[in-house]
Amino acid sequence: MEELRTVIRHHEERYYVLCDPEISDVEFDRLLHKLVVLEGKYPEMITPDSPTQRVSGRPVEGFASVEHTVPMLSLENAYDEAALITFDERVRKGLGLDAKQPLSYVVELKVDGLSITLLYRDGLLVRGATRGDGTRGEDVTSNARAIGGIPLGLCPKVPGDLEVRGEVFLSRLSFDRVNIDRVAEGEAPFANPRNAAAGTMRTLDSSLVAARGLGAYLYQLVSPEPGSGWGEGLETHGAVLEQLHGWGLPVERHWRRCAGIEEVLNYCQEWSESRLGLPFDTDGVVVKVDRLDDRRRLGQTAKFPRWAMAFKFPAEQAMTRLLGIEVNVGRTGAVTPYAVLEPVQLAGTTVQLATLHNADDIARKDVRVGDIVLVEKGGDIIPKVVGPVLSRRVGGQSAPVPFVMPTTCPACGLSLERADDAAVWRCTNNHCSAKIRRGLLHYAGRRAMNIEGLGEALVEQLVGQELVGDFADLYTLTVDKLTALDQHGSKRITGMATKSAAKLVVEIDRSKDKDFANVLFGLGIRHVGEGAAELLARRFGSLPVLLSASLEDIEKVPGIGPVIAQAVRTFLDKPSSRRLLRRLELAGVRMVSHRSSELENPQTLTGQTLVFTGTLQLMSREQAKQAVLEQGGRVTGTVSKSTTYLVVGKDPGSKLQKAEALGVDILDEQAFAKLIMGEASENQEASD
Repeated sequence: MEELRTVIRHHEERYYVLCDPEISDVEFDRLLHKLVVLEGKYPEMITPDSPTQRVSGRPVEGFASVEHTVPMLSLENAYDEAALITFDERVRKGLGLDAKQPLSYVVELKVDGLSITLLYRDGLLVRGATRGDGTRGEDVTSNARAIGGIPLGLCPKVPGDLEVRGEVFLSRLSFDRVNIDRVAEGEAPFANPRNAAAGTMRTLDSSLVAARGLGAYLYQLVSPEPGSGWGEGLETHGAVLEQLHGWGLPVERHWRRCAGIEEVLNYCQEWSESRLGLPFDTDGVVVKVDRLDDRRRLGQTAKFPRWAMAFKFPAEQAMTRLLGIEVNVGRTGAVTPYAVLEPVQLAGTTVQLATLHNADDIARKDVRVGDIVLVEKGGDIIPKVVGPVLSRRVGGQSAPVPFVMPTTCPACGLSLERADDAAVWRCTNNHCSAKIRRGLLHYAGRRAMNIEGLGEALVEQLVGQELVGDFADLYTLTVDKLTALDQHGSKRITGMATKSAAKLVVEIDRSKDKDFANVLFGLGIRHVGEGAAELLARRFGSLPVLLSASLEDIEKVPGIGPVIAQAVRTFLDKPSSRRLLRRLELAGVRMVSHRSSELENPQTLTGQTLVFTGTLQLMSREQAKQAVLEQGGRVTGTVSKSTTYLVVGKDPGSKLQKAEALGVDILDEQAFAKLIMGEASENQEASD
């Protein structure tokens, strides 16, 4: 039985790590099924690290927050060779080396995926967590166990705790297969492998993670620190990578040790030209000082290690013909033009559409239909039109004519409007099908009602088949409506299988318990972002109270100015809005803030404005902002005479000097913590 497990692990490595399978999926499934049968007969012989133990029996209910023992920092980026040479000079200066003294680097391909940290205890995988904000992430242990390339147990077993970090990714082959399945299920395809990997790791069902075939590469040993304890003898990063591989952990095999910056530059050039031959996406090269004692001497800033840099590959460009310029209608009615291109290969994908921003941008670039244009994939993700190749433009009567922005909405046919000081044209028809579709996607988004599975393709079908016309209609959907003819004889939702339909209905039902703040944000009221929705929900506590509030009442809420207040009051006064809100209530959507009872307690920051500068050590910037909002305060990005406090973290910026000049009270993190807890604190200037 153990021999069979070894064979299966070998094929898992060939498929998930090397992206070079030796057997077919059917043959692999037969091997795994054989092991399942054997372990079923002899359950006492099941081991915790058996390949059969990857997927748990049921989905988890949510992800717990995990604090990182060592912050997961990001990397400083370099976009050209000059920046890498400057990096080398800076490293040499920090180590006291001149240009002729030897300095070794290790270079690795920068896999385009999702950062992850894994904890092994006595050789067994016990926890997996995402990067999050760098100090806290999400516990995704069940999903990490379902990734075929991540061993459930180390061989040989390592005593005590072992923490390693790396990247979760989706190979191009798996990405194509996943998107084919999603389209067949009536769901929108993922935009790129990185988005697919990130979205998959956030699913609550680990069986989906296993089915999609995520892979992982590990590149960092966090604890024990190399050079200490049983990690003694690991004096270089290259030695660490070799040790990780020796324990059976997946390591990307194209890493190289370079004897100086010239070899580093050659490596970057080599892979910039040949990266499309890889089975996974890479957007650059990570350059690291090899010797670990040199790294300790160099240290790190609040954001980046001083001993590493990420070289980003130049955005790939290609020439193709502009076949047309069409426009897209957003949820607020904003009408945005985009380019329709003659298909062209760019960064390993076929590009047919590209961004054009707005009519003014088109006029400035003088882009015309029929032109040969230069297209670029910025960051190797979003294609954009750089401009026309004027030397290829046809003259005379056949010359292409300048683009003219349409005056009517392409979806509903009503006239478009544009404010004098705005660059964007808008459709003001509330019944426009395009606005309805975009509004539904916003309502279902992660930051609003978080309805997983309600993608663009499905929303288009639901609206097109007239099953859904607004947010409240979502709560009338059933499995029968989604998978078959309804009582009115409407057409079947193409590709919506029973399993997917059932999962979607559960997700929609689960959204009913979201906080009132999520509902307010999801409604898509113009100018009401997450922060404003949170302030309104906390101040008024429930829908009935908000409905009865006057314009002046809303405007008095700290952080809510006259523009937002007017937008909210205008929305609430519309009969159509009242009907929608009533239907949402009847459907069971929660219209009460989870924290409304907290309003009975005095809020210590009511009417006060805070600004942050530098990197906070006690909490993330988002957590600090949330704490201010919870206490009735307001957070802005700039210092002014109306600023009450400037909170200073590590490595503050120019805001500190401006605050000092204006006489704004300055708090360090400890004083800020006392302030949000309601404790009296003396105003004090923070030291560096």
